[in-house]
Amino acid sequence: MSTLATPFLRRTLPTPLVLASGIWGTTASLLERAAQAGCGAVTAKSCGPVPRPGHVNPSCLDWGHGLINAIGLANPGVDAEVELLAQARRHLDPLGVPLIASIFAGTAPEFGEVAAKVVAAQPDFIEVNISCPNVGSEFGEPFAANPESAAAVTRHVKEAAAGTPVIVKLAPNVPSVARIALAVVDAGADALCAINTMPGLVIDAASGQTILANRSGGLSGPALKPIALKCVYDVYRACPGVPIIGTGGVTTGIDAIEMVMAGATAVGVGSAIYYRGADAIRTILDEIACWLEQQGIADLADVRGLAHREPLYAATPSGAPVPHAR
Repeated sequence: MSTLATPFLRRTLPTPLVLASGIWGTTASLLERAAQAGCGAVTAKSCGPVPRPGHVNPSCLDWGHGLINAIGLANPGVDAEVELLAQARRHLDPLGVPLIASIFAGTAPEFGEVAAKVVAAQPDFIEVNISCPNVGSEFGEPFAANPESAAAVTRHVKEAAAGTPVIVKLAPNVPSVARIALAVVDAGADALCAINTMPGLVIDAASGQTILANRSGGLSGPALKPIALKCVYDVYRACPGVPIIGTGGVTTGIDAIEMVMAGATAVGVGSAIYYRGADAIRTILDEIACWLEQQGIADLADVRGLAHREPLYAATPSGAPVPHAR
């Protein structure tokens, strides 16, 4: 039987799969359900300084190759979220499944203020969503787009986290995700999550109108996987030894294996629940275990970073691949 237990910072996750933020909200019953389904850790929906109603419908669409959503960071605000997180923690502790609280804010100091309140619920980890706009910036660009802004957020959260490990969630739509990763690790991030959704837009040809009420939204699901794999690969090379939750387009066990081969320590799962139902977590775990057994691999850790080996084929001047001599 292959080992799926996964060391992650101070904990050993029962399985390598992590429920991504926003999929099943923050209610204790749903997060407990995710844990019982086989998640090794669960991430609550992101909360911010004040309540947000989110965007009006239509706010989510299956466009054929993935999902695109503009939920709008709907949340009850951190003060109400703390009690929800505390309830979830009480449900998860007997199962040995860590709770990840996810936070966002409009300025770097505000991130610290939200983190200072969230720690009252004693989450095992704090995930920092830096993909939201910096309202204090002249151009309002996302914190994730700039190494200095991303690092400033990380420092404020670390100072407020009271020793709770901090995971920074990176965005894919940046010139160099590795540069952002290095900046937040230098600022104190304990782990990284790669990646958040990719901005996109869908149009209804019959009406000539954008379909989402917010016009644009975040792309997730199968179409995101190659982008997520590239980001995880780059971050693993840039930040050796830093744990990574690889997230984006994982819907099968093989997808999860590929994410680990790219360098992920654990694997985030979100849209798979839409595509494969509530049993998606258990099904993906079974597929991972089956693949490892077929390959004669005893521990998932044995394939971590495998894609970083020297390639089996070298390019020739003509472009034709030639096998390396062995």
